[in-house]
Amino acid sequence: MPPPIVALVGRPNVGKSTLFNRIIGQRQAIVEDLPGTTRDRLYGDAEWNGVPFTVVDTGGLEIVESQKQRAPRDQVAPLAVASAGFVAEIRHHAEIAIEEADVIILLVDVLDGLTPADEDVAEVLRRTSKPVLVAANKADNPARQQAAFEFYALGLGEVYAISALHGLGIGDLLDEVAGALPVVEEVEEPDAIKIALVGRPNVGKSSLLNKLLGQERAIVSAIPGTTRDSTDTYLTWEGQAMLLIDTAGIRRRGKVERGLEKFSVLRSMKAIARADVVLLLVDAQDLVTAQDAHVAGYILEEKRSVVVLVNKWDLVEKDTYTMEAYTKQVRSALQFLDYVPVLFVSALTGQRVNKVLPLAYEVYQERQVRITTGELNRLVEDVVVRHPPPHKGNRRVKFFYATQASVDPPTFVFFVNEPELVHFSYQRYIENQIRRHHSFIGTPLKLVFRARDRD
Repeated sequence: MPPPIVALVGRPNVGKSTLFNRIIGQRQAIVEDLPGTTRDRLYGDAEWNGVPFTVVDTGGLEIVESQKQRAPRDQVAPLAVASAGFVAEIRHHAEIAIEEADVIILLVDVLDGLTPADEDVAEVLRRTSKPVLVAANKADNPARQQAAFEFYALGLGEVYAISALHGLGIGDLLDEVAGALPVVEEVEEPDAIKIALVGRPNVGKSSLLNKLLGQERAIVSAIPGTTRDSTDTYLTWEGQAMLLIDTAGIRRRGKVERGLEKFSVLRSMKAIARADVVLLLVDAQDLVTAQDAHVAGYILEEKRSVVVLVNKWDLVEKDTYTMEAYTKQVRSALQFLDYVPVLFVSALTGQRVNKVLPLAYEVYQERQVRITTGELNRLVEDVVVRHPPPHKGNRRVKFFYATQASVDPPTFVFFVNEPELVHFSYQRYIENQIRRHHSFIGTPLKLVFRARDRD
């Protein structure tokens, strides 16, 4: 089961990114610095007092139909005025946190004091029964710690004076976070291939799901969601049990307004963590956006298999080369998922929808492939002879032995003299050579390099 989620909420420039990095213990960047993506990650895994959780900076989440209006750069405005354009956006972040997170941290700034924007988001947070902790940031001396008392006026309970930059007060804050998190009970998942359908609003997740469930040979039965925020659908396709994890929110008892789906990376993260195969839906008219790239990066980190579905293909004017050109665009935007199959579909007309489940099943099967130790070592020997690893001074990597330690995902262990000498580019080269031997369609490979004398 995925760990509980802690969401950071607050207006811009109060230090959410600094607190995020402080909690996860390191600076983390997106896998590829792709155009249009932000440098800092939205999410990271953390643990405190033996309690694991995922922390999310909601400030990085994409806002649908944002009405954000910033003051011109050369215009010096009072804080209350300058923050006014962000109020709607911050409220939206707070609403996402209320719906998706288990614990919410509202970050405020003691240097700026209590602002109308803080009061506005507090008004939203007071509606939830979920734990809300107020963290007054930049309180790095006694006077500023005293100034934090002002934020009790928000009516959200205890205020924690912290300095995210210097680490002051973080332990007390995380003690409270760990104590407020729900106990994650292990839920036995059905013995079925788990397939998650993720994507931005209005890319057609609902329509595609309905088409998939309406296909011939699909025996469908609704079952209660094994997590509190998803509705799962169990089906039997060609005699194979499958579990479709629905992140579209289309059956959430009227909570989603007509014509508006509040996209949440948080919900996608939970679905991805449970899935064997992820169907990443993109819009043929928009193709891959920054938010798609964030989700794709998380899929890669979780080592989940994936298929990219380009929906609304019926709306694109086409010639002989259109599909090839679109495929190149998708692969260019998702450079780090170059092994992933791309399927062009139309949920509206049903075009190629009949190929979705067969392709998902094929990709799942690729997760189970095992290369024999003999084959793998012959492959490594050939790779090293044809392209010797680069050396560092007089030091050069020596490969002694390789084995596939596990499947789901395929994991390969290489015993070498000095693992730190294996450069990322050479690791990628080895992976590409393994894929030439067996493609592992849609499936990430895990490569581990160990010193020979280790257990």
